[in-house]
Amino acid sequence: MGDKTLSLYELNWLVRKVVETELGQEYWVEAELSECRENRGHCFMELIQKDEHSNTPIARASAKCWQSTWSMLGPYFERTTGQPLHAGLKVRLLVYPQFHEAFGFSWIITDIDPTFTMGDMVRRRQEIIRQLKDEGIFELQKELRLPLFCMNIAVISSETAAGYGDFVNQLSDSPYAFRTQLFPAIMQGEQVEQSIIDALNRIYGETDSFDCVVIIRGGGATADMSGFDALALAENVAQYPLPIITGIGHDRDECILDMMSHIRVKTPTAAAQFLISHLDATAQRIDTCAERIHTFFSLLKSREEARIDKLSSYLTPLTAHLLERERHRLEMLEQRAKALDPTLLLKRGYSITLHNGHLLRDPSLLKPGDEIETRLEKGTIHSIFNT
Repeated sequence: MGDKTLSLYELNWLVRKVVETELGQEYWVEAELSECRENRGHCFMELIQKDEHSNTPIARASAKCWQSTWSMLGPYFERTTGQPLHAGLKVRLLVYPQFHEAFGFSWIITDIDPTFTMGDMVRRRQEIIRQLKDEGIFELQKELRLPLFCMNIAVISSETAAGYGDFVNQLSDSPYAFRTQLFPAIMQGEQVEQSIIDALNRIYGETDSFDCVVIIRGGGATADMSGFDALALAENVAQYPLPIITGIGHDRDECILDMMSHIRVKTPTAAAQFLISHLDATAQRIDTCAERIHTFFSLLKSREEARIDKLSSYLTPLTAHLLERERHRLEMLEQRAKALDPTLLLKRGYSITLHNGHLLRDPSLLKPGDEIETRLEKGTIHSIFNT
């Protein structure tokens, strides 16, 4: 055999026989998916194993799941884990080896253990939560306060999602003038995390225009939620300056995005109802304050009216007394004025001498030739002063 030259087909056929003879059984294998795609009903996966310390790949392999098997395993895995198979997941597969002369070697998948993947997902989520708490940012969104008049809403959603339409319609039907602006994002698949982060960055450039951010996803399946359990997205949401409300629309336990948000509701319509109820509470608060102010001023008015009435009861006799006293004072002044009336003096025989219209008290002030006027009871005498 050593000197014989084989064709490639013959060599591959020998390898196939060795594989079938020596590895003719099934094996459970644990690996990470680096790629997963469907084609004509079949599923093609690229498996990888990384070094625990350096994260460097140390093993790679291709695996296939034929349509007859995949049509059962795929939906079962998705129902059990809440998401489809995708790159980055840790999986446990039951495989057997196959070597084909034309297509080479691959592992053929006959079963998938979803509980293994679920356990890994839980471990990853717990690790992300632990890291967020260690960073001291896990509760930051809860410390924000939703404005009393929360009416300018930035919305992150798929533009064509039915949930987005329900959200906007419910706000429009309310008695309040909400203003919404959509920042489109991919809400399913492997691009969810980066797409939402990009939308948050766009909103950040105009935060003064909005009161809060609403992240909603509705009208689709509850599967494929891994993008909402990502560390980078959680860190962005935790440290965001505006309150973030999530209405992702899923029935399973909270995703990490829900945990990090200011308020978590289940659906887009619940998010709209929350905002409407928030304004209802604000309106009720205003009405309550108005009633308190009205009651306060009514009490104040009654108290001041009573005070005025009391003062009036004191002032009436006091005023009468003051008026009587002033009247008596005026009478006394009148009597004094009458006593000083010059006409009375004239009647008593006295006279009044005037010079230039002024009362003359000192004759030394006169000069020869000055005219003086002497008033008597019954007439006036004009004289020329000599000496």
